[in-house]
Amino acid sequence: MTAHLNTLQTTTLHVLDQDEAVDFYCGVLGFEVTNDVDLGFMRWLTVALPSDPGHDVLLSIPGPPVHDEATAAQLRDLITKGALGGLFLTCDDVEATYEAVKAAGTEIVQEITEQPYGRDFGARDPFGNSVRFAQRSAASNEEVKRAYESAGS
Repeated sequence: MTAHLNTLQTTTLHVLDQDEAVDFYCGVLGFEVTNDVDLGFMRWLTVALPSDPGHDVLLSIPGPPVHDEATAAQLRDLITKGALGGLFLTCDDVEATYEAVKAAGTEIVQEITEQPYGRDFGARDPFGNSVRFAQRSAASNEEVKRAYESAGS
C-alpha cells in the first residue's frame, strides 16, 4: 500500500458526443467546464460541480490514443446499454432535483426511492450512462450496512 496518494482528481466518463455531454452535464445538472483543450490526438474536456471543483469528470470519447477502433466500437455499444458505470451525485433536495432533471427530458430509470442511506432516484444521461442522485440521511456508514444486512436476512 502506498501512503503517497492525496486525492481522486479525475474520473473518466465515456460519452458519444462531447458537445452533447456538455449540454447535459452543464446545462441540465449544473456542472461547469474546467478544461477544454484540443490536444490534437484528442479533446481533453473536463467538467466539475461548482461545489466540488477539485474532482473533474473527463468526458471522453472512446478511441485513440487509448482504444483501437474495435475496442472503441465495443465501448460505444456498452455505453448505450448503461454497462460502464456512471456517476453517483448527492443533492440537498432530491424532489427538486428529480423535478428539474425530469423536466429537462432526462430518462428516469428509477423513481425516488427510500434507501438506508437516504432517498435517491436513477436516470440516464443522453448516451445511456447511469446517473444516480441521492439526498443522504444522517445515517452512518455502519448504520447503512446494518440496514442492508438486516434486509437480506
